[in-house]
Amino acid sequence: MQLSIADSAEKFLLGLGEFQDFGRATEFLVEGEIPYYVNEFWTAGQRRSHSIHEISYRACFKAQLPEFFISRLTRVGATVFDPFMGRGTTLVQAALMNRCAFGNDINPLSVLLTRPRLAPMTVGQVRDALRTVSWNKGKIERKDLLAFYHPKTLTKLEALRTWIRERSPLGAAQADPVVDWIRMVALSRLSGHSPGFFSGRSLPPNQAISVKAQLKINRRLGVKPPERDVAELIIRKTKSLLRDGCVTQRSCFRLRTSVAWAVPAVADKSVDLVVTSPPFLDIVQYAADNWLRCWFAEIDPSTVAIDTHRTTEAWTKMVREVIREQARIVRPGGYVAFEVGEVRKGSVLLEKLVWQAVKGLPFERLGVMVNSQQFTKTANCWGVINGSKGTNTNRIVLLQRL
Repeated sequence: MQLSIADSAEKFLLGLGEFQDFGRATEFLVEGEIPYYVNEFWTAGQRRSHSIHEISYRACFKAQLPEFFISRLTRVGATVFDPFMGRGTTLVQAALMNRCAFGNDINPLSVLLTRPRLAPMTVGQVRDALRTVSWNKGKIERKDLLAFYHPKTLTKLEALRTWIRERSPLGAAQADPVVDWIRMVALSRLSGHSPGFFSGRSLPPNQAISVKAQLKINRRLGVKPPERDVAELIIRKTKSLLRDGCVTQRSCFRLRTSVAWAVPAVADKSVDLVVTSPPFLDIVQYAADNWLRCWFAEIDPSTVAIDTHRTTEAWTKMVREVIREQARIVRPGGYVAFEVGEVRKGSVLLEKLVWQAVKGLPFERLGVMVNSQQFTKTANCWGVINGSKGTNTNRIVLLQRL
């Protein structure tokens, strides 16, 4: 039987518990057939989550988002899945909370950024491993990268690439956990705007600009890339990532590189909760953003078939196929938290497309949660700018498997 919006709202509230601890009352609004729940359910403040999450990746949500749903909708030992795992925020948070972490992404970088943080690690292990690198034996193969790096730094990076290739090559059946960690940290330090990165001054570290653009920055600033101590920067970042500790034992996890709408490695009815966020149409160009990381990891970006969707029709069709697959793997009574955001200056509200895409699939559509920061006006939920340049919200379509 189809629930009314009022009944759906009541079930939604019962499912997540009382919303009385968030500093202000939850606003309940209805737009068409969609019930919205607006509040600051969690903070998006920097450094409010576990330090091990601090790996830069463009278009990723904060760890507070999966933490909110994992804590309320699962118990210890449950299985949490993300078909678009990106940098692995959902999976790492699940492991920290003693859940099994299943993840998938078409981008092989996702496994390299996620897997190391699902195993115990110490600074001492990293330091000892780095002492075995023959730092002076690197050979510069791409001179155009001198736009980013001092020659001695680039030589060390090439030496590190060779060391990683010999000890834990891409696609190895079983990765060396310490080498895996060092590669992950190095991938996060390739370019940035401070002395904590291997490069000279570049754009923020969640994307890599082109060689041509970096040369332009160098000319404008009148500088050349300074020499960096690669090993010391890796140790420094390791200390930062581990300052809150790490997973206490090797986690129950499974990571795959595949399309999101076909994950046969995940068994039927085996997942308790999905927390995920798909690409938002064609807003983010993942291959262009990650070309430097692909170079270091020895990934050919032309072989990574990341979809971009120029039309809302194509994007909605993709979402429906992804959620159809979630219907297979999520147990009855389990949940899907599907996060989207504003695109095209608020003219496209993706949660409405998700709402329609789910229609006819074996899920109850419980509502849309809007995590709205205190400076965001409720009217912005529907694209009303109110004198600002945009909004600052997470919108999560919450579904329950029938």
